[in-house]
Amino acid sequence: MKIRNLALFLSILPVAAASTALAQAPAQTETPAPSSSTTQTPYQPKFPGDPARSDSEAGALGYMRVVIRAQKLYDKKHDQYATSLTDLVNTGSFTRRMAKSTERGDYTVGFKGKKDSYVLIMTPKNVDAEHRSFYADEDGVIHGDDTKAADASSPKVK
Repeated sequence: MKIRNLALFLSILPVAAASTALAQAPAQTETPAPSSSTTQTPYQPKFPGDPARSDSEAGALGYMRVVIRAQKLYDKKHDQYATSLTDLVNTGSFTRRMAKSTERGDYTVGFKGKKDSYVLIMTPKNVDAEHRSFYADEDGVIHGDDTKAADASSPKVK
């Protein structure tokens, strides 16, 4: 039994020594990776033709698409638009959670509804190249602006 244990120990010893050497070598030759706060990975589009420039914009645009679709369904059913986001709950895929708060990540939701029209605005906490402001109304077209609050005259988001 002692010979078997000695043989096992001797067969493992070179592997352990090599592993130790390999584990120490990269620590001496590798430079530390930059922290994630200093490097930014480019935005990966979520679908072909995605107009978003960042994950935050993708979330804001997705929210807008859900509201626009819910308003179309609501109008079809009630022959008028919803006058509040709460009215849209359970219409299409609009949920109570979506109506509960106007804070949507890096964006704040603005909504004004009348029976014959509505305006939906997504305002970023900081307007920059990756956080445009967005605007939509009953025509269902989303407009965006990267310098100021978006409105109906802002360029259409493709």
